[in-house]
Formats: sequence, structure tokens, C-alpha cells
Amino acid sequence: MQTIVQVDQYIINSAEFAIPILDHLRNLVHKADARIEEKMKWSMPFFDFKGTVCHMASFKHHCAFGFWKGSLMQDEYGIFKERSEAMGLLGKITSLEDLPSDEILIAYIQQAIKLNEDDVKLPAKPKSTAQKELIIPEYLIEALKDDPKALAVFQNFSLSNKKEYVMWLEEAKTEATKQKRLDTTLEWLAEGKTRMWKYKK
Repeated sequence: MQTIVQVDQYIINSAEFAIPILDHLRNLVHKADARIEEKMKWSMPFFDFKGTVCHMASFKHHCAFGFWKGSLMQDEYGIFKERSEAMGLLGKITSLEDLPSDEILIAYIQQAIKLNEDDVKLPAKPKSTAQKELIIPEYLIEALKDDPKALAVFQNFSLSNKKEYVMWLEEAKTEATKQKRLDTTLEWLAEGKTRMWKYKK
């Protein structure tokens, strides 16, 4: 197994319920193909071979597992809960019982690897003149759910005010910086402040 310490650390730092789930998923990916390499992207573990194959993440109350080219895969066993949601094709995973059998998951991982080996590309996204939809990171959604006051302010913000907070969080170079910015975001939102409130008179 080609493992890296950053993924070890990610798993150890996850919620207690998530650790066995992430461990199991990680082992299955490497069992599916010994050539898989681990990487950290966007503060989450990714598994690569000739391009991104799949990724996993843990949140406060659930885990997620997704295939990079899930939209191109054959869902023979109907395990994909939401094809349009790249982060969580298997839905919200709260225990090992929520996962398909090892044999099925390994087959899907190998199918994803084959797409990369065959150099199958995701279709280019059509350029839209419409206003781009803002994607709120799931970790921010989870944090806001636990802080109704901050959530209410955020929901009533304009698109540009929301975008300023999201971009600030996403531009964090380390997990520690992101967490610090997330704490500050919740604090400022609860006080009704925009991200740039210091610079506005």
C-alpha cells in the first residue's frame, strides 16, 4: 500500500464513529489496486492512479465517499444515492452497515480506475452566461447547522457576501488555518458582520 502520513493524521483526527469507516474505505481502495497513490487535496484524502479515482471525507455526523468520474460509471448495483453530488455518491455514511459489500465496492473502484487507464475524460462543462451558482462547502453547512444565529445571517446575505466568506475559507493553505477561519466566520456571522466589515464604514 502506498500510504502517506497526512491521510493517517486525517483519519486519526476524525470523529470517533468515522475512524473505522475511513480505515475500511482506505483499505478497500488499496485492495482494489496496489498501484493507487494517496494525496491530500482540498483538505481531504484522494486516491489517484493515472488521475483521480475516488476520495473520502469525514464530517461531524457522517462520512462521504465519491468517485471523480462517477457520472460516467455504470451503477450496476444501484449504490449511487445522488449522481449529481460528487462529494457523496454513496450518500451519508454513518456506520460500516451503510456501505455496500466489499466485493461490490472493489468492483466499482476498479471500474473507476479503468476509466483513467482508458483515458476517458469527463465532458467539458458548458460555459454559461448565467450567474454562477455558489457552492457552499459541506463543512461550512455542517458548522452553520450547529449555530442557528450564524445560519440565519448567512442565509439572508447577498450572493457576494456569501462568496467572500466561502472564498476566504477555501483559500486556507492548511487545515489549522481553515479551522481558525471557520471559527472566526461563525463568530462574525453571529454578530451580523460581513467578511469585509472592518473595511466598510
